[in-house]
Amino acid sequence: MRIAYLECFSGVSGDMFLGALVDAGVPARVLEDAVASLGVGARLEISRVLRSGICATKVDVYVGEEKDMPREQYWAQERARQAPEAQHNHSHDHSHQHNEHRHGAEIVSSRTGTPAPHTHGRGLREIREIIAKAKISDKAKRIALQIFQALGEAEAKIHSIAVEQVHFHEVGAVDALVDIVCAAVGAEALGVDEIVCSRLNVGGGMVQCAHGTFPVPAPATIELLKSAPVYSSGIQAELVTPTGAAIVNTLANRFAAFPEMIVEKSGYGAGSREFPGHPNVVRLTVGEAATSGGPKANSEMISVIEANLDDLNPQVFGYVLDRLLEEGALDAFAAPVQMKKNRPGTLLTVLCKPQDAGKLSQLIFQETTTLGVRRREETRQCLARRWENVRTQWGEVRIKIASMNGAITNYAPEYEDCRRIASEHHLPLKSVLQEATRLYLDRENEH
Repeated sequence: MRIAYLECFSGVSGDMFLGALVDAGVPARVLEDAVASLGVGARLEISRVLRSGICATKVDVYVGEEKDMPREQYWAQERARQAPEAQHNHSHDHSHQHNEHRHGAEIVSSRTGTPAPHTHGRGLREIREIIAKAKISDKAKRIALQIFQALGEAEAKIHSIAVEQVHFHEVGAVDALVDIVCAAVGAEALGVDEIVCSRLNVGGGMVQCAHGTFPVPAPATIELLKSAPVYSSGIQAELVTPTGAAIVNTLANRFAAFPEMIVEKSGYGAGSREFPGHPNVVRLTVGEAATSGGPKANSEMISVIEANLDDLNPQVFGYVLDRLLEEGALDAFAAPVQMKKNRPGTLLTVLCKPQDAGKLSQLIFQETTTLGVRRREETRQCLARRWENVRTQWGEVRIKIASMNGAITNYAPEYEDCRRIASEHHLPLKSVLQEATRLYLDRENEH
């Protein structure tokens, strides 16, 4: 089983996680292409920096010529800039504050505190639309939406409003959108079966947020870190941002000490600030989990949810399957069954992580006509998977590679990539599939 271990001894933020992904081998182009596909006028700048003697990868998000910055730096800069103008702008400020109170209008990055261009915020609906149009995999879209959902639920609880009313004043800025989508795309490209996370150093002191000054961790951060092991080393700064907490909340399968593994590679992602004698980096280590005995596949506990349906409109059923997958189901499928009174029906089966079983059961009740669902826990075994790219004459195609204890057992071109190329170039789909497979095998034979 291929695993990654995320060490958050200096906390974690979106940009630090992206830097660690790139430093650990995820091609920078994968993230850059994802950013371009969002169509929000952002770009990445990737560089190598030193943090207390450790060479790490720094990822900065630019919107136009504006670069993100730690939010305490932003607010200090804003206070200095606005001080001479405070009296002159009194009436304007009063109006702006009233508008913010009513609409949650000020969008401030979870990482920087920088107001974004859209002064009335981005709700989940707009965020879903942006992500839906992005040229990234369906899996990456689901992960990105899960991260935003976690953020939205945290904000909704803090402000005592419905999640659809949240305008993400702390997470809706362009750089946070870029962080979250790139985290989802990069985690998929990393090709691991499990991400294990260390306990998190949250920092200390106070931090400026859109609604005032709050103790570290900030309210949204502490809500997202429920059930996660946290501590403070005494550094008086915000080390875990809401975006970083949401990424860990969604991507980490478990929290533990450094797992037993055969190390393949490691990478360091740099934060923006320097702390004397303390490297402000996050480390990502990738390798094969050490196993005893013969080859083994990855084993994990999953929940299986089932419901019998005999009076549901077939058009609605297709919609339900899509919704289940969007909300995090590992798989959802149907089988024809013969029910009581000899009525033909459909057996709906959903596979999911145990922590998602409750919300997916609720969705089934809301969207179908069933009066009851069945749930059980089962052990699932699956092979380690990773992605590699091959460049065809028509464009790049991802190859999904399955392995057991490092030995490749199967490989296949990504259907969606091949389907898109076939459609754009008016080619037979089977020809694109065959060409992508040939290029992958030629490259493997060269090795």
